[in-house]
Amino acid sequence: MYKVDLPVDESTEKAVERRKAAETARKARIFNTRLRVMGLDLDTLNQQVQEKKHQQNMEKQRDKALDKLRICQDEVLVQQNNAEKEKRRVLNSELTNYWATHQRAEDSRDADLKFDLKGAFKIAIPEDELGPASMQIFKGEGVGEELRMREQIRKTERDLRAQMDENEKRHMRDKHIEMLVSKELVQQDVRGAQQAALEEVCKRATRIALDNYNQALAKEQAEKLKEQHKREEQENLAEMWHTMTSDMMTECAEATERQVGGGRPPQVLPDRWKGMSPEQLKSIQQEREQQCLERQKQQDAEKIRDAAWDLKLLKLSREAEKEDLTAAELSRERRIQMDRYNMQLAREQLAQQEYLNKRLYTNKPTKDYFYQFNTSSR
Repeated sequence: MYKVDLPVDESTEKAVERRKAAETARKARIFNTRLRVMGLDLDTLNQQVQEKKHQQNMEKQRDKALDKLRICQDEVLVQQNNAEKEKRRVLNSELTNYWATHQRAEDSRDADLKFDLKGAFKIAIPEDELGPASMQIFKGEGVGEELRMREQIRKTERDLRAQMDENEKRHMRDKHIEMLVSKELVQQDVRGAQQAALEEVCKRATRIALDNYNQALAKEQAEKLKEQHKREEQENLAEMWHTMTSDMMTECAEATERQVGGGRPPQVLPDRWKGMSPEQLKSIQQEREQQCLERQKQQDAEKIRDAAWDLKLLKLSREAEKEDLTAAELSRERRIQMDRYNMQLAREQLAQQEYLNKRLYTNKPTKDYFYQFNTSSR
């Protein structure tokens, strides 16, 4: 079976190399005991905190920008409203001026009927040429007009006076009702203030009673704690006195011995006395002296062994020095012989060179020279 090498894309190779490098860096980071974190990843947590702070700062900046935009839009709306109001006011003023200038009631065709301006609008057209629509005063309308107008004026005055009286009565009634309401409100306020004062007095009395109760409880608790501390101190002093005067602290050996029987020595209780008898101290002293003697003997033996070892090392070093001197001498003699041999070879080479030079110039070989050269070479 033949192996075929398929073409590999350069991007694929780069991706594979990049993946291998990332895996190598990951393994180095994981298996490195100096960089491995046992517990929390502080770098990641700090990065998350920084990202959170950055996000909060961005949100604050966005809110500030939105507030500024809202304020600007409000100002623009206020300006537009003011401009609209000013425009309406100007239009109304112009319209009022137009009405007062060009559309006066006195200039209308029936002004003589409404404002009693007889003969104010005399038309120069003959009456025979005017049609029915141009008539202003009809037959029979002018009879008793002045009386009717005076009666109408008196009626209007009576109506206005009645309206004024009614308005004054209603105003007085409203003022009376308002006064009653204000009195009721004042009474309610007074009752509320009195009730609030009573509630404040009750609360103050409750607080005083609660404070007194808490102070009494605190005083009682302090007395209990004081008695408890005093009792604990007495118990501790009694325990300390009992411990100091006990057989364990006074080291009374007679109190620690307990007869076992059977011809055996008395048993010592270690929880009551931790001392030793004179026989035990003497045996310990003898054992220590014996250990000191054994230690001294061991140190002497080590000193003797070290001295013998040093002597042996000295002998070996001297023999090594002698061998080094002998080897140096042999090497020097070998170099001398080698130099002599090299000098002999140099002379032979020089003689051969001279012979070749002579033969080159004379072209006559000399048998004696060859014989002499061969003899010296042998």
